[in-house]
Amino acid sequence: MSYDDNNIFAKILRGEIPCKKIYEDEYVLSFHDINPQKKIHALVIPKGKFTDLDDFAKKATDKEIVGFIKGVNKVAVKLEITMDNGEGYRALVNIGEFGGQEVPHLHFHLFGGEKIGKMVQ
Repeated sequence: MSYDDNNIFAKILRGEIPCKKIYEDEYVLSFHDINPQKKIHALVIPKGKFTDLDDFAKKATDKEIVGFIKGVNKVAVKLEITMDNGEGYRALVNIGEFGGQEVPHLHFHLFGGEKIGKMVQ
């Protein structure tokens, strides 16, 4: 899968499409999913052009990797779903067609605020 500069997350990053922002810094942007699957459903995306987690692991700088992982945690803290201030959450990343990835830009889903249930049915 090659990076598509016209994917919805690229457009959100450029400000062409609005989002309900949760958190932003130099490495990540996080916003509420427009079609939430759980009580809390947030997306966390890197600001760089990475198609998926494999691409990110190969091409991101160490600063981008650390910044992104810390950004995911900052979002979870802000949403009060971490084990420190909540009951926990699920972080999910889909990779490729078999993994169910729909947008060719790396993104983590954070689900929380309720019991999530089984991983795979």
